[in-house]
Amino acid sequence: MPTPRIARFTAIWTFVGLVLLTLNLRAAITGVPPVLGELQGTFGLTGVEAGVLATLPELCLGIFSALTPVLARRIGTQAAITVALLVLTIGLLLRVVPAQAALFTGTVLAGAGIATGNVLVPAVIKRVFPRHVGPLTGLAMMLMSVSGAAAAGLAVPLDHMGGWRLSLVVWAAPSLIAALVWCPLALRGRKQPPERPADHADAPTPEGSLLRSPLAWSITVFMGMTSLMFYTLTAWLPQMMSDHGFAPATAGMMNSVIIIIGIPLGFVVPVVAARLRDQRPLVVGVVALMVIGLVGLLLAPGAGWVWVAVFGVATGSAFPIALTLLNLRSPTAAVTARLSGMAQSGGYLLAATGPLTFGVLHSVTGAWKVSVWLLLLLVVPELVCGLLAARPGLVRLSTTRPEGHTEHVPEPADT
Repeated sequence: MPTPRIARFTAIWTFVGLVLLTLNLRAAITGVPPVLGELQGTFGLTGVEAGVLATLPELCLGIFSALTPVLARRIGTQAAITVALLVLTIGLLLRVVPAQAALFTGTVLAGAGIATGNVLVPAVIKRVFPRHVGPLTGLAMMLMSVSGAAAAGLAVPLDHMGGWRLSLVVWAAPSLIAALVWCPLALRGRKQPPERPADHADAPTPEGSLLRSPLAWSITVFMGMTSLMFYTLTAWLPQMMSDHGFAPATAGMMNSVIIIIGIPLGFVVPVVAARLRDQRPLVVGVVALMVIGLVGLLLAPGAGWVWVAVFGVATGSAFPIALTLLNLRSPTAAVTARLSGMAQSGGYLLAATGPLTFGVLHSVTGAWKVSVWLLLLLVVPELVCGLLAARPGLVRLSTTRPEGHTEHVPEPADT
């Protein structure tokens, strides 16, 4: 049994590791688009190959998120994070090797590392800081957004300084540092006893399946719909606004504004959500804002900056709510990891269909209205699943039957 001093030091070290981990979960992805044209010229990529390279990280997030809980159960959460950061570092280094195969392989490895880290962040917060779920989830969201924006903003200046290789490889340094910080935690965690719920003695053990859990599926679809809205809008909004008379540079700035608005919301919204016993009012609020923004695009596209602000608040709040629900609806960190793996895997795979479908509809119809109407239609499952996911309750693993949603109703998190 560790002494209070050792336990306190471990918690501080874990907090530092958590900060470093979250700072590495976006840069490897957002730093690529600004130099994609140069990559295409250097490696002789066709348009299709460049498109695959751009969408590969998102597909990796969906695929490898599903494998993360299995890895964490086999080697431990801390060891899984350490491995993820080392794989991310190797992937970042491999991407600058002058070979097309290395570029794609490195992208897959980087995506695998990021997917594993994404899934395990909520589990670490749940296990080590159960009374601070809201603030630490908010901090993680904010750091991800800041690092992602920094990587995108620095990509071109770094390219001018030392070429695209410097622009991509520079992020291997912070990922390696983070891996070194997590190494002693991984060694210590090898002999850590299995987690038991502290406040719910009758809560489920990490055995069984989430696939028969209506609550788990509701969280998965809600997370997928929120991600789909964000990725679809940021992929196509600049072109849409250009077609409605905005200058290309102005239309491009609209994406940046959406992301910037989401940075403070990424911190505030999880804190508010964790203080509430019932998060359904928040879900109704963000869905209502999304409807207002989409209807505004249909009726008054000339007021584009108004709808950009609305989308910034809606998308900047929706995903933090979904991420916070992973902890609030789980009785233990082990269950959080499994729920996070299921929700992020299914959610990212669902989200990946959005930009493609939106673009195909635009190509077929020659206009944007049908595509926007599709997003309005998808608001319905987002609202329904969001309301089901946000009402009080805990997921219950089962091998025989679905869980009763209202069993083990949790108290509001102590933030």
